[in-house]
Amino acid sequence: MIQDYFESYLKKARYEMIDEGSRFYAEIRELRGVWAIGQTLEDCRQNLISSLEGWFIFRLRKNLPVPNFRLPKTKALVKTRVREYA
Repeated sequence: MIQDYFESYLKKARYEMIDEGSRFYAEIRELRGVWAIGQTLEDCRQNLISSLEGWFIFRLRKNLPVPNFRLPKTKALVKTRVREYA
């Protein structure tokens, strides 16, 4: 579920070369503050993933909304487990 959330936003990431082509910059515009820089495109992507994970954890810890993310309802999970074992 969380992995799907990350992947959906990583597909929206925008990459560009900066510093006369010596580094890469990436951002996810829909998620304010999620950006990264790297020496190679792969470094930049890995740094962007780390940035996204840190942003996500920060939002959860501060009880801030996480756009387009919904946890399954606890009641539904409990009922499903009971049905499986009944």
